Amino acid sequence: MGSITLKSVCKVYDGKVKAVEDVNLEIADGEFVVFVGPSGCGKSTTLRMIAGLEDVSGGNILIDDDDVTEMLPGDRDIAMVFQNYALYPHMNVFQNMAFSLTIRRTNKKEIEARVMEAARILDLEPLLQRKPKQLSGGQRQRVAVGRAIVRKPKVFLFDEPLSNLDAKLRVQMRAELAALHKKLGATMLYVTHDQVEAMTMGDRIVIMKDGLVQQVGTPAELYTHPANQFVAGFIGSPPMNFAEAAVVLVDSQKFLQAEGQRLAYAGVFKAGQQLVWGIRPENLKIVREATASTVQAKIVLVEPLGSEKHVYCRLGAVEVVARAEMSFWGEIGDTVFLHPDMEEAHFFDTATGQALY
Repeated sequence: MGSITLKSVCKVYDGKVKAVEDVNLEIADGEFVVFVGPSGCGKSTTLRMIAGLEDVSGGNILIDDDDVTEMLPGDRDIAMVFQNYALYPHMNVFQNMAFSLTIRRTNKKEIEARVMEAARILDLEPLLQRKPKQLSGGQRQRVAVGRAIVRKPKVFLFDEPLSNLDAKLRVQMRAELAALHKKLGATMLYVTHDQVEAMTMGDRIVIMKDGLVQQVGTPAELYTHPANQFVAGFIGSPPMNFAEAAVVLVDSQKFLQAEGQRLAYAGVFKAGQQLVWGIRPENLKIVREATASTVQAKIVLVEPLGSEKHVYCRLGAVEVVARAEMSFWGEIGDTVFLHPDMEEAHFFDTATGQALY
């Protein structure tokens, strides 16, 4: 298939608006890489530059060591699946899937063989004579993927392909695309704003914000070792809790002081240091009794979710959320005590947001 290398790639609009800035990335042959971030972060623009649909303002794009920066999209040996499917309404499924091969004047027997192979992989064989209007959203998306498969490109690009589907169908299609990647062994780049999608599908994830790459890593790396406060808060559902804190010394013992309360602390940071303390909801236990390892809070919301409850608490001026079992006893208005697992805590620089280890 194809490896991809981005060298200092950037995109500037109107000579002043930096949509993408200094992206350096190496994607291995056969890897499934997901670009994720909030709207306007530059992830789709990066994908479109790789496809050749957007000009590059600076830097270079290589596919299999060939510099494709100035190449036309049709010469890059890539296939792209869009958010809106882009199917031809007057053509049936077979014709839609075969279209790119037809305009290239591929042999008819070869066209039929490739379309039937893709239809078998995607379970589209019973639908080949239907028009797009006769298909469900999930079926249309599979046709769009099939149209890309028949081309046998070096690289597959997906630009938020599941965002038009309902929640249940998105989960199903995520599993189908992940299985397809394993079956084809193809290089796939996938853009989404949904961090759950990114975590469940990608071999590696590229997190972007304001046109800049914040961190690249496996789902486990991003979750356990976020590079900064943005990544820590973006990855995870519910997101990580944050509170501004300071390390203080009382009677020769260190404490972490946050929101007017003190918490026993035996970590590496020195007394007087200001930082942002982060703790994930699963590492925050709600208990009935106060100890040196707890802080006091008040319950403001309890969300039952079937297998567990999310318990939102007011801790001084900040709101934090803890995961609890369905048997959890607390109710809105109750005063409770939060016991964080400080071995799982994260700390960030108050000025830069960078992780402190």
